[in-house]
Amino acid sequence: MTTEEIYEKLNEVFRDVFDDEDIEVNAETTADDIEDWDSLEHINLVNAVEGEFGIKFTMAQLQGFKNVGEMVDIIKTLI
Repeated sequence: MTTEEIYEKLNEVFRDVFDDEDIEVNAETTADDIEDWDSLEHINLVNAVEGEFGIKFTMAQLQGFKNVGEMVDIIKTLI
């Protein structure tokens, strides 16, 4: 799966989790960029991403995410 394909799937997941069809994530996107991205929605987002890609993040990986680009880097190593 290419990086572009990962971002396409992530955009779908983010739009679904945050119920906002206008969301367009990129490598620099952080929780500060999405209005409803709080700690509870972060859990929902992680679960949705894991389900979409058939992966499971470790706690260390989850704590290391500073932006969506870092999430994509980890996804690429797990798929």
